[in-house]
Amino acid sequence: MRKSLFAIGLLAISYSVQAQILCHVDTGANMYVSEGTLVYSGGGVQTRDNGLVELHGNMMVVGSTTDAFKTITATGTDKTDGGNFVVKMNDPVNYATSTYGQLYIDGLSQSGITGIVSKEYKTDKHGNGNYYQQVALPFFGKQVGSLSTELGKTFNTGRYSNPILKWDNTGAVSNHYTSLSTTTSDGSGYYMLKVSNNDFNSAPAGTAVYTVNGRPYAQFASPVTLQNGGNVSFGVGGTAINTQNEKFNSYLQDQFDLPNGAWTGTFGKNIYQFGNPFLTNLDLSKIGFIEAGTVTDGNNVSNIMGIEYTAGTVVTSPGGSTYTTGAQIQTFALNGVPVGDTGLIIKPMQPFIIKLRDNTAQTLDFNTLRRFKDVVRANGTDYGVNAARMSNNTGKSDRGSIKQLGVIGLDADKKEIARTYYVVAPSATTGHQTSIASTVQAAASKGNLIGTFEEAVNGGYDNNYTGQYWLYINEANEDNFLGKNVMLVNYDVNKVKYYKFEIKENADMIPAGSHQLSSGIGFYYKAENGTVQQAKQGDIVPVTHDEYNLYYGEPNNGTLAIDKKNAKPSRTAVVYNPAITNYIVRFDPNWKKADIEVYDMSGKLVISKKAIDASRDFVIELDGSVKNSYIVKIVSDKGETVNTKILK
Repeated sequence: MRKSLFAIGLLAISYSVQAQILCHVDTGANMYVSEGTLVYSGGGVQTRDNGLVELHGNMMVVGSTTDAFKTITATGTDKTDGGNFVVKMNDPVNYATSTYGQLYIDGLSQSGITGIVSKEYKTDKHGNGNYYQQVALPFFGKQVGSLSTELGKTFNTGRYSNPILKWDNTGAVSNHYTSLSTTTSDGSGYYMLKVSNNDFNSAPAGTAVYTVNGRPYAQFASPVTLQNGGNVSFGVGGTAINTQNEKFNSYLQDQFDLPNGAWTGTFGKNIYQFGNPFLTNLDLSKIGFIEAGTVTDGNNVSNIMGIEYTAGTVVTSPGGSTYTTGAQIQTFALNGVPVGDTGLIIKPMQPFIIKLRDNTAQTLDFNTLRRFKDVVRANGTDYGVNAARMSNNTGKSDRGSIKQLGVIGLDADKKEIARTYYVVAPSATTGHQTSIASTVQAAASKGNLIGTFEEAVNGGYDNNYTGQYWLYINEANEDNFLGKNVMLVNYDVNKVKYYKFEIKENADMIPAGSHQLSSGIGFYYKAENGTVQQAKQGDIVPVTHDEYNLYYGEPNNGTLAIDKKNAKPSRTAVVYNPAITNYIVRFDPNWKKADIEVYDMSGKLVISKKAIDASRDFVIELDGSVKNSYIVKIVSDKGETVNTKILK
């Protein structure tokens, strides 16, 4: 018969010279912490032999440097094989939305934490075939090679076989472990696990989840400093070589630095990749708030640009070149108001990426970001791991507020498969911006199914930039762009069958069914040859065309006249492939055939190919020994043209 304890109690107290134990779970005992339950221990915790703590809810272990967190054998020695303190996933089948146990340890020293926690883990895979799974490893002194057994994968020390990588923020490079006996010591590290034809969302045979074992990290002794991210020269067009003999443009992304353009200015700079170091959620939603009284967790990253979280799908070429599609992105206005994917709860074992606007030194206090709840804290709420949840529609919005229309793409079963955002404010800038200093815009990746394009000053496409980027988060000034159209493009109407509208003001949802914002104005949409319709909170509308017009403020007859526009931009692009040390053409999925011409800078035609099959990448066979620049002209069988440069 299982013995279950639903509230923490003083079962046994033992003392040693080094540590004190307040809660002891003895041989044969089972402490079962139910889902939704919060248990508090004002001192050390210990299990003996097969004593079990099964954590479905939340547990706080708060003590001092004389307290301990231990798992011991029947004879009192350290028990290191796990299985005694299990942090559960409560619904492995529906792992993406499942609740899970969380463990908060505070006040204990790292030397006093010798107990092994068994963390149940299951998440979306980050690619197909050969790919890199992005993870945090919230365990101190863990041999990286132990992941092979725990995850049912065979990791090794080869750079391009199945390595375990760790990101270096200053060098902007992922370094691989040359010894699998190396142990972890960086709680906030960002790790990448190369997997060959093996999925992370399907656990080993006979189990519902993976189980990762290790000693939890103690609270950090001090905040982490953010400065000198990407403090290297990327070279012309990102062609400089990193410390692993790879070109920076084969893997490094920056969806935030649109004003500078690729590989110029601060592109790729001031980026920091971290992992959640704790077995509790992190709440990053307020780290950019600079308004007095909005949050009291000691964080004020005043130059924050944005955060990318949930890795989405990490696409990996045969040679190891990677790029991300479908990640969630939140950017920050200068007053700290978040826009885009305004959730920013980072789960245990989840990584994230921060982009700063400049290299001014900042600090990030991970200790005070810990949070049990799966929603962000309300503005003005004092820090606490169990602080109150965020409320919706607080009423603080006004004419100067930041207003956001989210367009969510749904499939035929009305499941989300894509999204994009259009943001307006009196302080926002219409059209392409020349500085990263204040923008909230973020680029969409090549794999996104829907997105918007940079707007011309009178509405419609700005054709100066359609070939350079498209947007996941777009912004315009609500005064000078009132009633003018931003172009929403759907690149796969066979997949995206519906649009759902999600409307926020100062990061708060407006009420269901509402259209009007505090300014007395709302968002609108119009399909080609359709009529202007109000966008209302929660409405779902069928997709009838691949191009739509989005408006803030109802358009008048004059602005409707500009709806006639050029054809939607192509997604065909030229990218570098390190597997062949050459460039390839990656075609728009709607293209069938294409002609390609490549000219050197003197105007000489060096490559000419006709009727190329656009269903697969085309290799541009250039002489690698010649340093030159080239113009590439690509024309589809329907007459669509893409012109771009190659810088070598």
